[in-house]
Amino acid sequence: MPGRKAPEEHRRRDILGAAYDVAVRHGIEALTVRAVAARAHVSHGTVLFHFNRRDELVAALLDTVLEATTVLHIPAEVERLTPPATRLRTLLRAEMERLSGDPRHFRLFLEYWALGVRNAVIRRRVSAALDGYRRAFRTVSEAVPREDRPARRRTSTPTRRLPQAATDGLAAVAVSLVHGCALQAVIDPKSFSVLQHFETASGLLDGLGVTGRTTDGKSPSSRGGSPVRAGRPATLSFVR
Repeated sequence: MPGRKAPEEHRRRDILGAAYDVAVRHGIEALTVRAVAARAHVSHGTVLFHFNRRDELVAALLDTVLEATTVLHIPAEVERLTPPATRLRTLLRAEMERLSGDPRHFRLFLEYWALGVRNAVIRRRVSAALDGYRRAFRTVSEAVPREDRPARRRTSTPTRRLPQAATDGLAAVAVSLVHGCALQAVIDPKSFSVLQHFETASGLLDGLGVTGRTTDGKSPSSRGGSPVRAGRPATLSFVR
């Protein structure tokens, strides 16, 4: 009946929220039907009604993990920044702060990556998500070499674009820097400095010719504090 569909969807959502809470606190190995049922305050049979076995629960939870770690979140204040190189640098730092803000979320991503070695379905889903993350960064980075060049007089020869391989490489480097930052936060959360990591990354970008400046003429790495307010790691609203 239509009236029963919504409550069942809410129940499934609550169970996934409980599963995410168990996994983010104790790891995927602790993700058992019994543990999830206890966390969700439902019966063992209720969990099995929505997820026939533990493997289905683990697979369903992967969407939440990928949303938190491989989806590019662009704050409105970053969207408005010009020139594009400044936008890229500021976005890079915002993502570093977001993913390293709570290292447990990226730790879950690493656990799924390890599971993907033995599970082809998980491996393909993680790889596809990473491809999407790189494409999102490519959309931001591909404007940098075109728009940051000095203005030229109008001629019959069109402005040359940076080769696709170069923009693909820049996007791949950006993702590597963001995930490398998150990895360091997992390994050594107490002494790791996001700012130090970002300043090192900025030096690498300088070597690639990405020399964005802020409106006061300084690079984002030379300014104190965060260029944007760091958001909480992306999680679904049902995570308690």
